[in-house]
Amino acid sequence: MKKLLPIILSISVLIFSCNDSNKNRNKSAVKEDLNSAISVPVFDPDSAFFFVKAQTDFGPRVPNTEAHKKCAQFLQTQLEKYCDKVTVQPFNALTYDGTKINGKNIIGSFFPEKEKRVLLAAHWDSRPFADNDPDFANREKPIDGANDGASGVGLLLEIARQLKEKSPNIGVDIIFFDAEDWGTKNSQNETGDWWCLGSQHWAKNPHITNYKADFGILLDMVGAPNAKFYQEGYSLYYAASIVAKVWSTAYKLGYKEYFLNVASNPITDDHYYVNKLAKIPMINIIHQDQTTGTGFVSTWHTLQDNISNIDKHTLYVVGTTVLGVIYED
Repeated sequence: MKKLLPIILSISVLIFSCNDSNKNRNKSAVKEDLNSAISVPVFDPDSAFFFVKAQTDFGPRVPNTEAHKKCAQFLQTQLEKYCDKVTVQPFNALTYDGTKINGKNIIGSFFPEKEKRVLLAAHWDSRPFADNDPDFANREKPIDGANDGASGVGLLLEIARQLKEKSPNIGVDIIFFDAEDWGTKNSQNETGDWWCLGSQHWAKNPHITNYKADFGILLDMVGAPNAKFYQEGYSLYYAASIVAKVWSTAYKLGYKEYFLNVASNPITDDHYYVNKLAKIPMINIIHQDQTTGTGFVSTWHTLQDNISNIDKHTLYVVGTTVLGVIYED
């Protein structure tokens, strides 16, 4: 999927805090206050789960496969139902092992004429080999990628459905990046930018000349039960104010047990290239697990990353938070 860097950024500043009165309020009251103040649509976790499962039902979405082609058409069709404009950006890329792949970034836009914009993103491809599976016999098999890829995409499709029902005051672009997850295997040394090929291509060649967005949010691995979202290192480095905005919204909604006010490792993921190449401040909401040897959830890059390990409540928590940010903005 992506590479967890072995360096922890020395950022320990408390970006925001909740006062005592907020701590004593129950979660439902906080949600009602926020929804009343900014009129946030109700995120439907059943719908989001449906969109996640629809992707995994195609099988592993590895570039150059039939499942990949069918899923691309499904994603395009869904965005066309909700968005004002849909753009498919084809590209060719070479993976670390010399495979030539045909990729597609799929982009849906709401109010493309508005200057004030938010960019939401997730990757839709899945890992071509389960190189972290505990069973060595499985390590050359492709994974379903239910959490690692499909969860973020499914969540954004539900957000797109909500944006269609209740128009926001800003422009919103949703990008499904391709070819994020064909990076080097765990056993190999990495010398080059082999991850996130779709976001690298888009950042160098945006779908609109001189494209700008006020900020961006990347969603990656947002569907596991009891997920913990630490404040990822590159997000703090490039876009600390956006981290504060998103985490503050999550706290207002009563989700502090999911969104932890703790700095964590920087991760080479799609947001890194959006920040570095496109110069758009983008954060990464990503599940990190400090109890595993990999730094990620135990199903990461294994055959267990399937639909049985997707939790609707986690989808609801993240989806509601992102909708809160959009409509508050």
